[in-house]
Parts: sequence; C-alpha cells; structure tokens
Amino acid sequence: MTRKVIITCAITGSVHTPSMSPHLPITPDEIARQAIDAANAGASILHLHARDPKTGFPAPDPDLFMEFLSRINDATDAVINISTGGGMNMNVRDRIRAAANAAPEMASLNMGTMNFGLFPALASRSEWKHGWEPEFLESSRDFVFKNTFSDIETILADLGDANGTRFEFECYDVGHLYTLSHFVERGLIKGPLFIQFVLGVLGGIGADPDNLRHLKLTADKLFGDQYQFSVLGAGRHQMPLATLSAELGGNVRVGLEDNLYLAKGELAPDNASQVRKIREILDGMGLEIATPDEARVALGLKGADKVAF
Repeated sequence: MTRKVIITCAITGSVHTPSMSPHLPITPDEIARQAIDAANAGASILHLHARDPKTGFPAPDPDLFMEFLSRINDATDAVINISTGGGMNMNVRDRIRAAANAAPEMASLNMGTMNFGLFPALASRSEWKHGWEPEFLESSRDFVFKNTFSDIETILADLGDANGTRFEFECYDVGHLYTLSHFVERGLIKGPLFIQFVLGVLGGIGADPDNLRHLKLTADKLFGDQYQFSVLGAGRHQMPLATLSAELGGNVRVGLEDNLYLAKGELAPDNASQVRKIREILDGMGLEIATPDEARVALGLKGADKVAF
C-alpha cells in the first residue's frame, strides 16, 4: 500500500469517568452513535470498551458489547478493535470474554505488567456523579495492571489462534518492545505487526518527543520493516504526539479514551471532532488517510465478513 495514515479512534475506554465530561459515551447507544460518527469522519479502526449503562463503570459483559458491535458493523466498514485491557476490576479472563465471543478482526494487547496510576485525576474536581469514581481513581495508587507472559500467551491462543484475530500491540515502555520481540522469536506472533506506542500514562514512559523517537528506533532495530506503528499520547499530548508520529512515518490514534479535550480548556463534544482535527493536521502535511480496506491490507486482517457479530 502507498503510504497512507491509519486513524484509530478509541471511543470510551476505562480510564476517564462520567464526571470528567458530559460527552464521554456510556450507554451502548452512545457508544454506537459516536463510533459511527468517528468512522464517517475518517477513522479506519474503532477501538472499543463497554460500560455499565447506568453507572458508567467499565464492564466486561459480552452482551453489552453485542448491543453496539452489530450496529457499528452494519453502519460502517471500519475495522472493529476490541480491548483486552478492560479495566482495573477485571482479571485476564474477564478482559478477553467480549473479544473471544465476538471474534473481531483486531484486539488490543498490552505487552506487559505495569503500575497504572489514575489517582492524579482526583485533584481536578471535588464533586462526582457516582460514588465509585473517586474510589476507582484512588485505588489505582495501589494497582498493578497484570499482563504476565502467561496472560499474553493465553490471549494469543484464545483470540489469535482460535479466531484469527490480529492485535494492536500496546507498548507503554521500551521493555514492552523486547517482550513483543520475545514472542516473535518464539513464533507465537507473526508480522505484519501493528504497534501502538503509548506515552504519558503514569507508570509508563513519559510523553516526551525524544521518548517517541527512541521507541521507534528500538522497534526499527527489533522488527526492521515488519511492523507499522501508531501513537497514543495521553491527555494534552494527544495531538502533538500524533503529529510527530505522522512525521516519523507512523499512524495516529485519537479518541475520548485518551483525551477529553479538543483544545486547551475546550472539552471535545464527541469523538468525531478529534478525528476531524487530526485529519486537518494530516491534510496540512500532505498525507492521505487510509480507508478501512486499505488498513486491512496493510495489517493483514481477516476481513469484516469473518467476525461473529
């Protein structure tokens, strides 16, 4: 494929809580509508979590996912990417239930165990819609996201081998690239690889442009030309690091999972607004946007007709 940029949009996630933005999609209907709008705005890949529709708490229930997956699939040709990162309340079996049930073209896969600190967000407000929100954020002070070598092997077998699902390998630090290389060397992961460099999450590598360059240099050394990369910049780092990713030959990720704002002090009204903003930046750089089918070819995906929704 001629060099074109793949836009991923992460619709809701499990990090931000409902009190942080009235525009964060919570219900299956909200998630479906915002995902469809993001695809219509130019996102080729839609990265999806589910939430309890009454409380907004991150939820692993496959039935909740199925309430929006079919709607999105019927309305768009976007690649569906289901999270296996889940939320802090979930073990690895919980985290893969929805993807195992839906057999999507893609699923995310965090490449290591790490501290995952959300508690600094407590300083941003004193009133909350739901009692679980401050407790959830505070609990991250003593939380370790567990994805051991055994957990990764389980996900690769139960999703990749069983369903033909390919992965967005989320690398929050340089060591995660070496873990990915380990699995490639064992033959458990085959190219083309799609690596998501994640910068700016407390517990992972900092959101510094030099860190992004180092991640890319390391990936070049380990994987040569057998990978594509994208960049997730947390919070206010979203657009600057996405722009740098495009400059370095990579792809981009936006969405309310990663950043609630469109500009300083301005909440994004929806996910599509962030997709449109990064498209304007990419257009200004003279770069073309990949269609979903072009993304499928570039990433070696099985096709939307082979999913279970």
